[in-house]
Amino acid sequence: MKIAILSRNKKLYSTQRLVEAGEEHGHEVHVFDTLKCYMDIASHRPSIHYKGEKLGGFEAVIPRIGASITFYGAAVLRQFEMMGVYPLNESVGITRSRDKLRSLQILARAGVGLPLTGFAHSTDDTQALINVVNGAPLVVKLLQGTQGKGVVLAETYQAAESLIDAFRNLDANFLVQEFIKEAGGSDIRCFVIGDRVIAAMLRQAKAGEFRSNLHRGGTASRIKLTPEERSTAVRAASKMGLNVAGVDILRSNHGPVVLEVNSSPGLEGIEHATGLNVAGKIYEFIEKNAKPGKTRTRGTG
Repeated sequence: MKIAILSRNKKLYSTQRLVEAGEEHGHEVHVFDTLKCYMDIASHRPSIHYKGEKLGGFEAVIPRIGASITFYGAAVLRQFEMMGVYPLNESVGITRSRDKLRSLQILARAGVGLPLTGFAHSTDDTQALINVVNGAPLVVKLLQGTQGKGVVLAETYQAAESLIDAFRNLDANFLVQEFIKEAGGSDIRCFVIGDRVIAAMLRQAKAGEFRSNLHRGGTASRIKLTPEERSTAVRAASKMGLNVAGVDILRSNHGPVVLEVNSSPGLEGIEHATGLNVAGKIYEFIEKNAKPGKTRTRGTG
């Protein structure tokens, strides 16, 4: 198969592994800088151009679209979809998962376990917002934050009031969530492909930190999931409309709760922690499912 990878940097671990695994599976793999693609929007003949050449003949596209370029990246991917190229993850699913509020609303409607969550922009009733999540300690998150940025823990009621007031004065949209103390500064990254969790790792925050992101010094190790955790992760990815996803969950006293569904999960941490060839599993899924014009939401969203 002739496969395109949309990535800003071909030297990134995940991109390199996808190229290596694709070639090992006998595919012709090309990497394109998403922001350097440009599109010809025309009736009946949509096309994509890259460095002066018209792209064609691709049977599948793997989007590795960073949060900072979601809008343009989704537009490029949507153009591939309109050309009948099979997307590993569809543009609609990616944009849905990138909107933290929308994604939580979708999961809540589906009955997927979530931390108690409040949403606000410029509420004057700070006390009522804090009460929504049963008081302090609580976590405040900027909607635009990634990799643990814009996520702050307020350990006391007074700190929570001050923090919410500060976010409000920034004219920012933010979430307030209950702090799952029993998680002990750890979360679980479930790597979902299709209808299965094919790998999982426990991420543990460094001493004095509650955010377990590996970019912030957290450590990762292989973990065995419970059936309920597997089911929760698969349902969360499915409700987002994603074929491949990194679903982050916490072990709470009332069962697994979903923190986030990531549409471009990194491969480095999960492959090193588990020793599994996750990139290869992605190509096995593509080989089984990629067919021309198979995009469910083709040209919409």
